[in-house]
Parts: sequence; C-alpha cells; structure tokens
Amino acid sequence: MPSLKDLKNRITSVKSTRKITKAMQMVAAAKLRRAQEAAEASRPYAERFNAVISSLAASAGASDTAPLLLKGTGSDQTHMLVVMTAERGLCGGFNSSIVKLARQRIQALKAEGKTVKILTVGKKGREQLRRDYADLFVGHVDLSEVKKIGYADAQSIAKDLLKRFEAGEFDVATILFSEFQSVISQIPTAQQVIPAKFDAPEDGVTTDYDYEPGEEEILDDLLPKSVATQIFSALLENGASEQGARMSAMDNATRNAGDMIDRLTIEFNRSRQAVITNELIEIISGAEAL
Repeated sequence: MPSLKDLKNRITSVKSTRKITKAMQMVAAAKLRRAQEAAEASRPYAERFNAVISSLAASAGASDTAPLLLKGTGSDQTHMLVVMTAERGLCGGFNSSIVKLARQRIQALKAEGKTVKILTVGKKGREQLRRDYADLFVGHVDLSEVKKIGYADAQSIAKDLLKRFEAGEFDVATILFSEFQSVISQIPTAQQVIPAKFDAPEDGVTTDYDYEPGEEEILDDLLPKSVATQIFSALLENGASEQGARMSAMDNATRNAGDMIDRLTIEFNRSRQAVITNELIEIISGAEAL
C-alpha cells in the first residue's frame, strides 16, 4: 500500500494535470469557434465553384482537346495520396482515423497492383505512416509555423501537386482529410482532385450555357484553381475537426482526472484513518500494560 506522502503527492500531481487539460479544453473551444466559422463559410463557395466547373466539364466532355486535368492521363497506375493531419497531438483519434483511412487506401491500391506515392501535410501523419511506408514518401509540407491557414498555403500545395502531375509523376491524386460534422463527429474523407471528378447535380437537372471563350479555355484556367480550392476547403475542415477532437479529448481527460482525484482522496482518507486507528490501539495497549 502506498504511503500517505505518496498518495498526497499523487493527488497534487493529478490536480496539476487537471488544470492543464482544463486550460487546453478552453483554448480549443475558443479556436474551434473561429475554425468552424471558417470551414462553414468556405463550403458554399466550394460547392458553387465545383457546380460551375461540373457544368463546364459536362459540356466539354472527354474530347481530345479537353484539359489534361479533366481527362487525365488515360491511366490510373500511379496514385498520389495527400495525407492531411495535424502538426500536434493530444486531439483524441483525429490523426489516427485519417492515417487508418490512408493505410486502408494504400493496402487496397497495392492489392490491385497499383503504384502508390505519399505526400504528407502535417507532422503526425508523417510520423505514423513512416513506420511502414517510408519508401513511398515523395514530399512533406510543414505547417507548424503557420498560425492561421490561408489560401496561399493551399495554393502552394496545389502548385507542387500540379507540377508533379505535369512531370508525369502520377496519374491520380487523392486528398485524405477529416470532414467536420460536430465536436464529437469528424468523418475521415478521401476526395479525388486529379483528374477532376465531380458529382452529378442532386436534382438531376443540368442547364446548357454558351461560353465565351470556349469551355476548354475556361477549364484550363479554372481547373488549377479548383485543385487549390478543394485543398483549401480540406485544410479548413481539418482545422475545425482538430480543434473539435482536442476539445472533446481534453474534456474527457479533465473528467477522468477528477474521478482519479476522488478515488485517491478516498484512499488517502482510509489510509490516514487506518494510521490513526493503529496509533490509538498502540496508546491504549501501552496504557493497559502499565
């Protein structure tokens, strides 16, 4: 049985830990509000932008003059996976869930005989994937010094990705991130960005427009911006998901610390009562002996 001093030191240590987790929870809550607003504000623009390009792509079709970003290389042998995670831990299963999705994707592609390359965004994903797939890494984007994610950061990643595509390093590019739903729900998501892939309109209705200049020329200009827009949306969704997961994890840690303090306090009181009882027995026994 631990001594009273050991129990007292442990209670003090857990109380200090609870203060830290409580402070981290409050900081995450403050950051979550801004990150959630940014993610939600970007969704209408991204959805409308994709709808416009989807309409243009449907008009352009898969003709020989269609942009390479739309029609692709004609092969899907080499896949580039852009794995987006956080730069820091202590956010529950946020990073692990994205890495788990990446592992499943890698294993499925390898089973089909495909070549896989990995570009990591965020230190935590790189650390976890490096154990088994270090030979597949082709690059890493460090955002640890970035205080607030901006479109310029997404543009930089998109330019690197487009440069690699034009150099023929891969045929298909997919970004893996976590879509924010709520504080307790973040959904790991895989989204193909190269070649461009768009969902059909929900109502099934399409509108024909006459474009000037032609669809191919407009797509040549908009498709690279579409890649950057999708990456930017993914970074914002990841930011909100990270703070939501951290807030939830620190709340659970604070509750667990409180429960541990209660258990240790009960154990401390019982041990102290036992010591007092033994001392009284010794005093009474000594008095009777006299």
